Amino acid sequence: MTANVKTRSKVALLIETSNAYARGLLGGVVAYMRENRTWSIYLAEHGRGDKPPAWLADWKGNGIIARIENRDIAKALTNLNLPIVDVSAARLIPSIPWVETDDKAFARLAAEHLLERGFKNFAYCGDDRFNWSIWRSQHFPRFIAAAGHKCSVYSPSKRMPADAESHIEDIAEWVTRLPKPVGVMACYDLRGQQVLDACRRRNIAVPDEVAVIGVDNDELLCSLSDPPLSSIIPNNHRTGFEAAAILDRMMSGKKVKSLTNLIPPLGVAMRQSTDVLAIEDKNIVQAVRYIREHACEGINVDDVLRAAPQSRRVLETRFNKLLGRTPHEEILHVQLNRVKELLAESDLSLETIAERAGFEHPEYLSVAFKREIGMPPSKYRALNHH
Repeated sequence: MTANVKTRSKVALLIETSNAYARGLLGGVVAYMRENRTWSIYLAEHGRGDKPPAWLADWKGNGIIARIENRDIAKALTNLNLPIVDVSAARLIPSIPWVETDDKAFARLAAEHLLERGFKNFAYCGDDRFNWSIWRSQHFPRFIAAAGHKCSVYSPSKRMPADAESHIEDIAEWVTRLPKPVGVMACYDLRGQQVLDACRRRNIAVPDEVAVIGVDNDELLCSLSDPPLSSIIPNNHRTGFEAAAILDRMMSGKKVKSLTNLIPPLGVAMRQSTDVLAIEDKNIVQAVRYIREHACEGINVDDVLRAAPQSRRVLETRFNKLLGRTPHEEILHVQLNRVKELLAESDLSLETIAERAGFEHPEYLSVAFKREIGMPPSKYRALNHH
């Protein structure tokens, strides 16, 4: 008698390949398949605003992962009666599992990044066509308010034509009116590039007068920006991986733990657009620069005082007032950011990572990491490793 060979599940991916975020999602799905099971994948070229593809109505598959961006696609998928996982912020079918960016965590990271640079004025430049931009525009000003500052939010002029040229002019008018120096969060990299274009047109110095941080870390877009754009790194790889894991459970007839699955970002890729310290106290600027350049060499506060001579009490007080952290906390913060990068992007052992981040003992690294990040390094790596 021949063994009963289990047939491969047929999975359709309704995800566009035209942008870096979506390609990262697809990479995460592929990674899940490599580690767990091989599916027969159907990936058709698909754009965000497209109508449902003709093949969908007669498709005889087992499950779908989709960016459900419009009502027509939502309706067509609902009619299929198949396991479906949504990876779009539009959330057009609330009854199915949804895996998306944690927009509150993105806004927090942008706020922290700009606050760390000593800004007192802040702004958010969004695009109200997208839920993720609206959510970020709600959270970012709240984090800024919690730090004791105000935040301007861009809204397009009512009579503005829809073309990109008019849009950049409109943003330029808005940026000109902002109090300077100002730290700006752009809802995504394309909007960040437009803010930089607007600044160039008005001869506004970036990053000295306006510092800009985008979202998605689209390498091509960020490096083509002038100056290169700092950006928040989404964990789109993990988003795709989680979506595939959830679909796998559904296709096996198992219950899904939660309909809402929000994935936090990995960190900030800093480039020239935010490489600034908007602090007038030159001694503190010197101290901060020294820490950010040398923290992973195992320095302590005495080393900082040698690099930026002043009394320890003055350093501690001014540092805390301007940055909301002590010099010691800043050193640890820079070290742990490096640890997070190495855990996510390399296969190095914890001993080697400790050494590269300036920790004398891996044990101390583990304790500090768990206390500050809320999980042990091993768990962080399992969740975020590419």
